Amino acid sequence: MYNILTLNKIAKIGLDKLGDNYAVADDMANPDAVLVRSAAMHDMELPESLLAIARAGAGTNNIPIDKCSQQGIVVFNTPGANANAVKELVIAGMLISSRDVIGGIKWAETLKGNGDQVGKMVEKGKSQFVGPEIMGKKLGVIGLGAIGVLVANAATALGMEVLGYDPFISVDGAWGLSRDVKHVINLDDIFTQCDYITVHVPLTPDTKNLVNKDSIAKMKSNVRILNFSRDALVDSAALIAALKDGKIAGYVTDFATDDIIGEKGVIVLPHLGASTPESEENCAVMAAQEVKSYLETGSIKNSVNLPNLDMPRTTATRYCVIHSNVPTILNQICAKFADCGANIENMESKSRGDYAYSVLDTSSDVECIEQIKAIEGVIRVRVIK
Repeated sequence: MYNILTLNKIAKIGLDKLGDNYAVADDMANPDAVLVRSAAMHDMELPESLLAIARAGAGTNNIPIDKCSQQGIVVFNTPGANANAVKELVIAGMLISSRDVIGGIKWAETLKGNGDQVGKMVEKGKSQFVGPEIMGKKLGVIGLGAIGVLVANAATALGMEVLGYDPFISVDGAWGLSRDVKHVINLDDIFTQCDYITVHVPLTPDTKNLVNKDSIAKMKSNVRILNFSRDALVDSAALIAALKDGKIAGYVTDFATDDIIGEKGVIVLPHLGASTPESEENCAVMAAQEVKSYLETGSIKNSVNLPNLDMPRTTATRYCVIHSNVPTILNQICAKFADCGANIENMESKSRGDYAYSVLDTSSDVECIEQIKAIEGVIRVRVIK
């Protein structure tokens, strides 16, 4: 029986994927895995029993990744599960930033009580809310992951000329990208040419304040910027200054921060990107399947701190070893199996940064856990039978 702790409400369709061999609760002392959405885990005591954390969503800022890696806890996310939901909101963001739809709605509400005069008042006042069509305009998509590709493809279908930038585009991303999207290799091409710019990259030291005073200076006048990834990708002070001097015509973001709320030209959404029932269900299903596969077979897919590894099972006994990515350690692990009299029938090992993951199928039921744990650099050893 596996114990699963839920820190947020997880869609039932996802929990149902776990099966009868799983106990699920929102209060559990020694969980084997955690399913989480937005709950903050940085101050949480991680029990020794914890093997995996699956975030039902793409971002993992609420999870202490370094601490988990040091304790041999695999952290998963669900890339692409909410991509369509975010894509639709980005397209909506472009439309409402082009024409002052929100301002027009608010103004129309003030006409209540004017009876037959409403029609004339509308015709007289509507010009203050006009704005450009998006058809024929240039959209720059920074980041061609699951969401960026969908946004780029949708924009081409709406008649926009789309430039995409991503030096790390995956094979799947490249295959999924419309042939009508122009893939540029210089970020300045996006900044200097595009009428609309949308950002779809993770927040890292390299991408923090990607939109800043210098990059804004390169942009076309009346550019409109959309940020549905992370608030810190945009330098708020530089953005507000550019809005006030007319360089930027509009900014749409899904991340509310005190400094931008209420600023003219800014549309702030309350983090609605993945807030659809379809997205929540997709994320829950993927997160549950990732945890189930890891607990039952040792396979890793969509981890943010350890390498992906999926080796077909060949024997009744499987050892899963998380260890430091250092020379000779794999030789030491194999030597310990030989010392125990266990024959390795199949093995696969992959690394990611400072950490590595090795899966070994043995032909005998000889117990080697303690011997392997004693190797310097070994973080966690687990046996699946």
